[in-house]
Amino acid sequence: MTAELPPNAAGDRSLATLHKGEVGVVTRLLGDDAEMGDGTGATVVMRLLEIGFVPGERVEVVAEVRPGGDPIAVRVGGSCFALRRQEAVAVMVGPPDAGGGLA
Repeated sequence: MTAELPPNAAGDRSLATLHKGEVGVVTRLLGDDAEMGDGTGATVVMRLLEIGFVPGERVEVVAEVRPGGDPIAVRVGGSCFALRRQEAVAVMVGPPDAGGGLA
């Protein structure tokens, strides 16, 4: 089972907690293996950065497989990627604009 991080005091939450149609802005990536719950955290974070999950970038969950909701299809920039929720845990997102919550 994938660990999903709850929202923090700043309103950030893990991309893994978003569902189809929800939008956010990348605030940071978790690089600590303990936070991700496995020994491959640094490798996953580097790959996520390389494909465009950088702070300030808008992300949208465009699809999720049912049943179970894993993997999810995420649009970041002009590209769409399939991510396992275990990988999406490393991406922290905030509201898409300063005045509203996640859509």
